[in-house]
Amino acid sequence: MARHLITSAIPYINGIKHLGNLVGSQLPADLYARYLRGRGHEVLFLCATDEHGTPAELAAKKAGKPVDQYCAEMHGVQAEIAKGFRLSFDHFGRSSSKQNHALTQHFAGRLADQGLIREVSEKQVYSVADARFLPDRYIEGTCPNCGYDKARGDQCENCTKQLDPTDLINPRSAISGSTDLEVRETKHLYLMQSGMRAQLNAWIDEKTDWPILTTSIARKWLNDGDGLQDRGITRDLHWGIPVKRGDQDWPGMEGKVFYVWFDAPIEYIACAGEWAEAHGLGDDAWERWWRTDKGAEDVRYTQFMGKDNVPFHTLSFPATILGSGEPWKLVDYIKSFNYLNYDGGQFSTSQGRGVFMDQALDILPPDYWRWWLLSHAPESSDSEFTWENFQSSVNKDLADVLGNFVSRVTKFCRSKFGEAVPEAGSYGPEEEALIETITARVRAYERSMEAMEVRKSAAELRGIWVAGNEYLQSVAPWTVFKTDPDKAAAQIRLALNLVRLYGVLSAPFVPDAAADMLKAMQTEDDSWPDDVRAALGVLEAGHAFTVPDVAFAKITDEQREGWQARFSGVRE
Repeated sequence: MARHLITSAIPYINGIKHLGNLVGSQLPADLYARYLRGRGHEVLFLCATDEHGTPAELAAKKAGKPVDQYCAEMHGVQAEIAKGFRLSFDHFGRSSSKQNHALTQHFAGRLADQGLIREVSEKQVYSVADARFLPDRYIEGTCPNCGYDKARGDQCENCTKQLDPTDLINPRSAISGSTDLEVRETKHLYLMQSGMRAQLNAWIDEKTDWPILTTSIARKWLNDGDGLQDRGITRDLHWGIPVKRGDQDWPGMEGKVFYVWFDAPIEYIACAGEWAEAHGLGDDAWERWWRTDKGAEDVRYTQFMGKDNVPFHTLSFPATILGSGEPWKLVDYIKSFNYLNYDGGQFSTSQGRGVFMDQALDILPPDYWRWWLLSHAPESSDSEFTWENFQSSVNKDLADVLGNFVSRVTKFCRSKFGEAVPEAGSYGPEEEALIETITARVRAYERSMEAMEVRKSAAELRGIWVAGNEYLQSVAPWTVFKTDPDKAAAQIRLALNLVRLYGVLSAPFVPDAAADMLKAMQTEDDSWPDDVRAALGVLEAGHAFTVPDVAFAKITDEQREGWQARFSGVRE
């Protein structure tokens, strides 16, 4: 079996994320990790919170808490919500960890040794009242384009126009509100990634199997105009990883921290170190995943992310790794996603528009959300969440198809044969045809999952569920029982084995329902059906089962209308 390293884009610490964030990285990554584990592969699935930069400081200020305390609390909140959605991370780390401090400083030192870092003098806005330089997002004012009075120094959220702090009318500090601002000179470190264009182009050229969305964004940044520029990797902030050259001080960089987009991707590696430490393991345990001189040459590394993160993961992070001159593992495949929009508009974390992850779990179990989001994943284009479509998909796919099949089969068997797999009867042409159909569909499901085609995988799985329902409707054991009980017994024996098989196949999408199906069938055998015919005979005659509770309650029109009204406004 292969070894698979999987990472999903690490979410910012500043608040609870919406469903668009979930389906853009973490959820499909979990789907793939669960599938690979089910096939017997060794998997290390990592994620973390992105805790540095302006958003963290501003969110902490708004919450009235020290930034380190705020980040620690929000990491706990996000970790708990991840568990609520059954995200099966092997470790959910923190970019503020000691491991990430050490690795970020190490990479900076290596890049400097390779001549890829230079000092640049810049003019930036300085707040006299706050006694500090202000990053662009720390400056607010009136947008010169649309007149919005809370535009930031980098962009106006109202009209989306890109801005410089000096463009703002009546600029003020977002920290104190002070207008006593000056333009002063400061020094920063830049990663000279423009000089790595040829090396990065050659690397991207090798990725012939990547999604078009990923490679098109990477090539646009590589080859168009202002794309691949030297990039500042330090900031005048209080919260972050102190600028050092390895474990040595960096003269002239006192009081500065590394820019969040330099240290955040390095957390993918550091997170493995956190995982090893949490399990009492040594450095060898994580290095075998990340260093090609320590065993990582046989690792398949896959990243999942929204399209806005692609430039940093196809260019800046690889530039850091390649530029270090050390044998670090580079990503093998990047699965990128478009945006999920919300009911005629857009999700927005900053404006609280749409359904957020904690709210979603408050109103429905995770399987409802997992199924809809994955079956509507924004792969080839943006997709849109509407309450009508959500209700329809859940009711048809989960309640009418999967849930109904399990309920009908188990209840009928209990009423006619008792709570054990029937012994009588042999399979006829209808059963043989079903086995062939299921076999073909399982192989198609596997191909889609291997290719990380999320929506197609969902469609293939639903097709497997539908095949069982169509068989049940066609052979009608409740009618056959009246004249040929042995034949009906054989039909139900196959159907009960199909329930177990559904539990195995459905686990990556709806893990709670899958576990309930296996529990109802009173089996811990969740082995993958390499031989579907054999898998449909695992539950032998006489094997006991129980009738499970209703797996999926239908969403009523009244519920849908209530939720639609509740989430139509701005979250406070």
